[in-house]
Formats: sequence, C-alpha cells, structure tokens
Amino acid sequence: MTSDDLKKACAKEALKYIKNNTIIGLGGGSTISYLIDYIREDKDLNVKVVTPSMKTKMLCIKNGLEVLHACSVDKVGVAFDGCDEVDLNLNALKSGGGIHTKEKLIASMADDYILLVDDTKVSNTLTFKHPVVLEILQDSLGYVERIVTELGGKLTIRNSSAKDGFTISDNGNLLIDVTFENVTDIYKLEKSLQNICGVVDTSLFVNVVTKALVTGIDGIRVISKK
Repeated sequence: MTSDDLKKACAKEALKYIKNNTIIGLGGGSTISYLIDYIREDKDLNVKVVTPSMKTKMLCIKNGLEVLHACSVDKVGVAFDGCDEVDLNLNALKSGGGIHTKEKLIASMADDYILLVDDTKVSNTLTFKHPVVLEILQDSLGYVERIVTELGGKLTIRNSSAKDGFTISDNGNLLIDVTFENVTDIYKLEKSLQNICGVVDTSLFVNVVTKALVTGIDGIRVISKK
C-alpha cells in the first residue's frame, strides 16, 4: 500500500466515529483532506465543522461543509487531527503547524479527540526527536528563554524563509521551538512549561488525546483510553 492508500484507509475508518447532526473538529493535513472527501460523499451525514486550520477551513467551504467560528462553540462531539509523534499512553507532540493553541482548544471541547497517524509516528514513550513548540507573548521572550534554559531546553525562535523576521502565530504571538533531551517525566515537563508566565500554550499534548487510529501494512489498530 502507498502512503496515500494508508491515509485514505485511516480517513475511512475515522468516518465511523462521526455521528449525524453533530459538530466535529478537523485539524490539518492530507488525511484530514481525505476525511473531508468522505464526509462530502456521505449524503446521509450532516455535520458542522470547527477547525484551527485556515487550509482546512477553505477546503471544507469548497466541499460544501458549514464551518463555525470556534468562539461560538463550547462542545464538540469528536475531533480529528494528526501529529508528529504519539506514544502508547497517548501523549503527543504536534510540532509542525504552529497552530497547537487552537488545536488544543478544540481538543478540549471534544468528547473524543482522535489522532490519525501511520505506525512510523508511534513510539512506546515520546522520544522528543521533535521540538516542543511554545506560543508565547512577544514581551515575554527574554523571560521565557531564561526559564526554559533552566529547565534544560534549547530554544530557537521560529523563522520562515518565506517572510523576513520571526514567524508570527495566527494569534499574533511568537513561536519558539524547544528541544529537550532525556525527558524522564512528560507530565512534569508539560506542567512546568505551562506555568511559565507568557506561555500561551505548548505543542505537547498530555491527557488530551483519547484515541489514535494507527495505519500500517497490516491494517488499522486503535490505541484508546476508553
């Protein structure tokens, strides 16, 4: 099976978790785009969508799905997303997109928050080969850098080759990539980072994910807390 075949299979399996006449959350990525196709094709399925991703929002609108502004929603039936790495305890790192603050908000609204991944992204426990991304207030940069360094992190302010200067989040904040080595307590690290004044949120998802649908050449398996 090709990578696209695996993603399509995962998206089709995800469709089974969507109930009719509900609000669902959709993150970003190609697997989510396939899921949007399947939702559109199912004429008996009526849902409304909230999403942290501008790309997903435009794709939903293009496919005739109603997109709600997150501020008008306080509860979501099920939300789907991807990640860079997830472990068997459903701790996850979502380092790439820089929209983790809104992703975590929608995840927190959801009764079920399901990651759609292939088996290369699953580890027994998080390896932290990807950075923890902090969205921070611009004024807090110096302070955050000092505290993060004290916690053993190496900090880089995110830049983009497509724009001069720092990468600014959708919320108008800085994005900081922090690498850690030899993390022994994921929960303690997340709590310590969240407690830094000026940190809006982190890309480390602890006690947020409820399931992961994992695709591989042998089929699909489910890692679940429920």
